[in-house]
Amino acid sequence: MAELDPNAVTLTVDGMDYAGWKDVSISAGIERQARDFTLSITWKWPGQDIEIPIEQGARAEVRIGADLVLTGWVFATPRRYDAQSITLGISGRSLTADLVDCSAINKSGQWRNQSVQQIVAALAGEYGVKVRSEVAETAALVDHTIEPGETVFESIDRLLTLSRLLSSDDGAGRLVIVEPGSAGLAHDKLEAGKNILTGDGPLDFSGVFSEYRVIGQQRGTDEVFGAAASEVQASATDPRTARRRVLVINQSGQLTTALAQGRANWERGNRIGKALAFTYTVQGWRQSNGALWVPNLIVRVVDPLMGLDRDMLISEVTYAQSSGGTIATLTVAPPDAFLPEPKDPYRKRKLKKGGKADNFEYLLPADWDKE
Repeated sequence: MAELDPNAVTLTVDGMDYAGWKDVSISAGIERQARDFTLSITWKWPGQDIEIPIEQGARAEVRIGADLVLTGWVFATPRRYDAQSITLGISGRSLTADLVDCSAINKSGQWRNQSVQQIVAALAGEYGVKVRSEVAETAALVDHTIEPGETVFESIDRLLTLSRLLSSDDGAGRLVIVEPGSAGLAHDKLEAGKNILTGDGPLDFSGVFSEYRVIGQQRGTDEVFGAAASEVQASATDPRTARRRVLVINQSGQLTTALAQGRANWERGNRIGKALAFTYTVQGWRQSNGALWVPNLIVRVVDPLMGLDRDMLISEVTYAQSSGGTIATLTVAPPDAFLPEPKDPYRKRKLKKGGKADNFEYLLPADWDKE
């Protein structure tokens, strides 16, 4: 039996495998609710008559070598031709795409005293999407109600944002509730002059503010009533922003003071972290140990040209193949960009001696230390 090419892309539909694709793009990320793929093949004509009987709406699986990277639906089958050739494409998205596109239609539309995981499972279950959680079961929420016209994901996102959790999908097409870094540590480093082909760092701080105010309300009870219920608020300041810039966030859902404070702290860390997001390309889709580059890995980035020498989180991966070669595009950001911050993260910040190994240490708490 011939050995399977670890980078061969196979599309499986109705038990039939299709390979030999000339152009490939597969993207996944921890903030993407549905990974997507686009595959195409071009041949000269006349003399070849290639027909791939795949229709829109077909259930599909995409593999790289033996690794299942996407389970979803075919959404489009574009065709293009000229006098020399004809190109046939297949593109689609994860099973979770229906949660992004479709409305929340649960009949009761309201949950009380249930965990985030239970509510998410009920919302996704209406469209046959399974849910897997990589985080501990949350405490029961007082109330969650579908807002008229919102999509399933919009309803789920309100839940997760309130609890400062993330949702993504996996290769099996399940919705996955994750915590940053739960995929583990990358085997390889990303190093300028070694495996990095290109680097891009916008360093855009336009979304960073000096103060974050979160306001909202909760249902009144015998213990919590009046202004305490109708005027819930909390704030977090960021001394790293020199001039006054205030952002007010009107948080929907049943808000408590603790949840409001957590959201304010999270916004502070998330926004400074997103300002320090970088995009790298590397040759091939696999690390030196044969494992694919995947989202949610912690990777050490050593890049003096960008001023980086620290652990970063891979937030998004795109596998691409064309006549130009096979490359992976990795978006990385400080793990702080995705984590709820402690109340006073800057008191524990430890700078390296001289402060020259990493240009951005003054902006961030101490390096990620995965237990």
